[in-house]
Amino acid sequence: MVITRHPSALAHEQAIKSTHRQPVTIRVAQPHDREAIYRMRHAVYAAELGQHPCNEQQSLSDSLDEFNQYLVAMDGPRLLGFVSITPPTRDRYSLDKYLPRADWPFPTGPDLYEIRILTVIESCRSSFIGPLLMYAAFRTVEQQGGRRLLAIGRSEVVSLYLKTGMQRQGHVFQAGAVHYELLAGEIAQMYAPLQAYAGHLRTLKPKFHWELETPWQLPVIEHKREPLPGEPACYHGGAFFQAIGEDFQHLNRRHEIINADVLDAWFPPAPAILDALREHLEWLVRTSPPTNCEGLIDAISQVRKIPQESLVVGSGSSDLIFRALTAWLRPASRVLLLDPTYGEYQHLLHKVIGCHVERFRLRASENYQLDLDSLRMALREEFDLVILVNPNNPTGQHVPRERFEPVLREAPPATRFWIDEAYLEYVGQDQSLEQFAAASENVVVCKSLSKGYALSGVRAGYLSGPPALMQSLRRITPPWPVSLPGQLAAVKALRSHDYYQARYAETRSLRAVLAAKLENLGLQVFPGVANFVLCKLAPSHPDAATVVRRCQAEGVFLRDIGSMTQFPDGRTIRIAVKDRPTLDRLLTVLQRQLEP
Repeated sequence: MVITRHPSALAHEQAIKSTHRQPVTIRVAQPHDREAIYRMRHAVYAAELGQHPCNEQQSLSDSLDEFNQYLVAMDGPRLLGFVSITPPTRDRYSLDKYLPRADWPFPTGPDLYEIRILTVIESCRSSFIGPLLMYAAFRTVEQQGGRRLLAIGRSEVVSLYLKTGMQRQGHVFQAGAVHYELLAGEIAQMYAPLQAYAGHLRTLKPKFHWELETPWQLPVIEHKREPLPGEPACYHGGAFFQAIGEDFQHLNRRHEIINADVLDAWFPPAPAILDALREHLEWLVRTSPPTNCEGLIDAISQVRKIPQESLVVGSGSSDLIFRALTAWLRPASRVLLLDPTYGEYQHLLHKVIGCHVERFRLRASENYQLDLDSLRMALREEFDLVILVNPNNPTGQHVPRERFEPVLREAPPATRFWIDEAYLEYVGQDQSLEQFAAASENVVVCKSLSKGYALSGVRAGYLSGPPALMQSLRRITPPWPVSLPGQLAAVKALRSHDYYQARYAETRSLRAVLAAKLENLGLQVFPGVANFVLCKLAPSHPDAATVVRRCQAEGVFLRDIGSMTQFPDGRTIRIAVKDRPTLDRLLTVLQRQLEP
C-alpha cells in the first residue's frame, strides 16, 4: 500500500529534520507542549498514515487528552517524539472505541494503564528515541502505582511492544488505513526481557537527559561477572570477597575490608561451636555426615517445639528457597511479592521459573511498613504463593506475630504462604510463626541459621510447615543436605541460647549508634529491628551508586538496594551493623565520600 504524504507532513518534517543536538531530553509534557504534540499527531496520523482525515487546523486530539499524560523527547525546543499514558482515574480508554468491555480479555481496575500513540518523527524512527519513550512510559506508569498495561499498537511496530514482554491478545482493529493489534502485560513481567537491553541503555545514557521523577535505570543491577550461557546468576551483596580474593590465596586481606554489603553477624559463633570444631576439625572435614541430618532435625524439634514431620533442613535458606519454589511453581503460577525485598525471590520467580509476579509495594513515605489492611485486600485475589519476609530485608520492618496470624487465618485456603524469618532472632524467637506454620495447612516458615547464629560460612537452615507438604519436599531432598561441620555447628548454636541473647542485645545498641551517627551525617534513617540500617542519602550527597563505588575504593563495602526493588530511587543504601571500632572506621570513610 502506498501512502501519499500530505504537504503539512512534509512541512512539519522539514522544520525539524536537521540532525538533533545531543543530548535529547526525556520529560513530562507541559501545557505549552500540547500544540506541537497535536500538530505532530495530525502530520503523522492524518497526513502520513491516513488514519484520520486532514483538517485545516492541522491539529489532531481527542477526548482522552483532557486527562492523558504525555511524555516527550525534545531536542532543545523541538519535538522529536511523544507517547501518551491514559490513567485509570476516569475509567476511559481508547480501547473502548474498538471493543465492548464485555469482550476485553482482561479486567479493568485501578492498576490498569494504557500506553498509546507512540510517535517519532520520520528522521528519528530508526534511532533510540522510540524505544526510550516506550521504556519511559513503563517506568512512569510503575512509579504512579500501575501494575498492568494495555496498548493498541500499529501492526508495523508490534514487534517493539513484543520485545518488552507485552503479549498479543487476539484482537486486530482497523482505523482508517491503519491496522492495530491489542496487546497487554504486567509490568513486573516486562523487566526480564528488558534486561537484554540493559547494556544498550547504559551505552545510550550520555545521549539523553532523563528528567522524569522515576529513575531511568533498570531495577536489576548488572552482574559483576559474565554468567554462564543461559544461566544468569542471582545478584547478591558480597562484592567484598573480590577485594579479598576469591581464590582464597590472600585471606589476611579480610582485615583491611569492611563487608557491610552483606548481613553476616558481626559477632563470632558461640564458644561451644568453636571448641567443638577445633577439637574435631580433621575428622569433621573428612567424614560423611548423617545422611538425613537426623541429629540436627531432632535438635530443632526439641528447641523450637516443632514436630519432626513438620521440618525440612537444607544448606541455608537459599537451598530451601530454590528447592521448594521450583517444585511448587510453574510459569502459569501467580505470586505476590513484597517490594522491596530480598533479591533471591525476584531472581527465582522471574528468571528461573518465569511465573506471574505481582508486587506489593512498600513506600518510603510510610517507612516501608507493611499495611496489613492493604494486604488483606490484595489477598482477595487468588495467588498460588505469597512471599513475606519478616523482618523484611532491606527495610528492617517487622510485623508482630499477634497481628500477622489473623491475616493468615483469614486468607483463602488455596493460597500458600512463604514466611522468611532470616532475621527474626534479632527481634525475639517468641515472634516466630514456625509453630503456627507447622499446625497450618498452607503456611511455611523459612528459617536461616546463618545470620542470627554467625554461621553464614557453614550454611544451615530449615523449613517448618504442614507435614504433608514437608514430606513432599523431603522426597526431593538429596542426601547430606548440610555438611558435617554445618550440622554440628547448628546443633551447638541452638543450644547456646544465653550467649546469643547477649549478642542480640549488643546488636540493638550498635544499630542505635549507627543510626544516630548516620543521621548526624545528614542521611534519613528508616526504623528497623534487624542487624542492618536502611538509609537515604540527602539531596546534597552523590547518588547511591557513586557513594558505594567511592567507599569500595577505600575497602568499605555498602549495598545500593536498587537491585532489590522495581522502584529504585538511586539514593538508598543498606549498611550492616558491625562492632564499634569497625563502625567508626566505616563512618569515617562514608563521611569523606558523601562530599559532592
